[in-house]
Amino acid sequence: MAHSFWRRLAGMAGAFTALAVLIPALSAGPALAQEKTIKIGFSMALTGPLGAGGKSALIAMEIWRDDVNAKGGLLGRKVEFVYYDDATNPAKVPPLYTKLLDVDKVDLIVSSYGTNVIVPAMNIVMRKKMVFPSLFGLAVNDEFKYDRYFQIMPAGPDPKVDWSRGFFELAKGKGLETVALAAADAEFSQNAVYGARKNAQAMGFKVVYDKSYPPSTTDFAPIVRAIQATNPDVVYVGSYPPDSVGMVKAANELQLKTKLFGGGMVGLQFAAIQKNLGPMLDNVVNYDFWVPASTLNFPGIDAFLKKYQQKAAGAGVDPLGHYLPPWAYAYLEVLGQAVEDTKSLDQDKLAKHMQTTTYQTIVGPVKFGSNGEWQTSRALMVQFRNLKADDLDQFSKAGSRVVLHPPSVKTGELVFPYRQ
Repeated sequence: MAHSFWRRLAGMAGAFTALAVLIPALSAGPALAQEKTIKIGFSMALTGPLGAGGKSALIAMEIWRDDVNAKGGLLGRKVEFVYYDDATNPAKVPPLYTKLLDVDKVDLIVSSYGTNVIVPAMNIVMRKKMVFPSLFGLAVNDEFKYDRYFQIMPAGPDPKVDWSRGFFELAKGKGLETVALAAADAEFSQNAVYGARKNAQAMGFKVVYDKSYPPSTTDFAPIVRAIQATNPDVVYVGSYPPDSVGMVKAANELQLKTKLFGGGMVGLQFAAIQKNLGPMLDNVVNYDFWVPASTLNFPGIDAFLKKYQQKAAGAGVDPLGHYLPPWAYAYLEVLGQAVEDTKSLDQDKLAKHMQTTTYQTIVGPVKFGSNGEWQTSRALMVQFRNLKADDLDQFSKAGSRVVLHPPSVKTGELVFPYRQ
């Protein structure tokens, strides 16, 4: 009997010990589950030619992450970013996305900023069958035809052509006939000028100059002189920020005589460049995607810009944040809404949702077409007006950039010509 008693007592002690171990484990289960984050991975151009833009995009993305996490995250889990600087170098992109997917084991991915560093990620993304929200890549999917690619830039269903269509429609409306095309020998610029060439031909313009220049070019005076020698009515330029500045300065220094100038110049949307060029930008007509205007005052945009401008102060990035930041926030808005609506991280479910849904974002309603571009183009053509030297504040107000196209968001008429 004594042995039986002690055996029963030992058994009870063992049971209590097991229960003592089990109870903390059970209570820790939900807490541990809550601690597991949803990882969103990407490379970003934080240095190199697009570094300033990439840094401003990252600030916007972090605002989205913080906004979402303040509301409980996605699917009840906090959102975490895993990212690396691709230095605007296409060669760095494939190994970075391979690391994100194979080593870091991220749940979702988005693209870097810019055509030249989005293209190199595509083969990696396609092999892994990942949904790929993209930030300002021009006509990237024309080559790949990937059904899980979704571009937040509102170029339109035929992006190369839709990008510059408004510019040439404005020129056609003024009876102009001849055009000069100049572009850097780089993927974005060549895509932009390809579409410009197509629009010029379709609308009956005579192309009198059509040449590319090396991306390393720093002296643009010879290019402007060569263009001027052909006496074009229209000058369309496809360029990245350094050469956009160089072309505008050369056009002013040499008093380029033409009726319409601009088109596809990246960089003229950035506040620091606008402040630097000031009156040299007067009457330039160029693409943009958002400017302060009553027709573009979508719900949430003002609140976002207030947060962005507070964080951007003193950070060495675009202090106004009109060009890239709203779209960097919006492409994550789209992804986040897809995750919440599908209650899933399953790439098949997310892709189907993004292919069929109209998303409400701070840049307005977003609906993707079959190729992952916007179903309807909303590429703006804006004209700089009556600018003062060294005055940043003027660009924060309506009127410094007048929306000429498309008609659905137009705020004014073309001042013509650029220079006689």
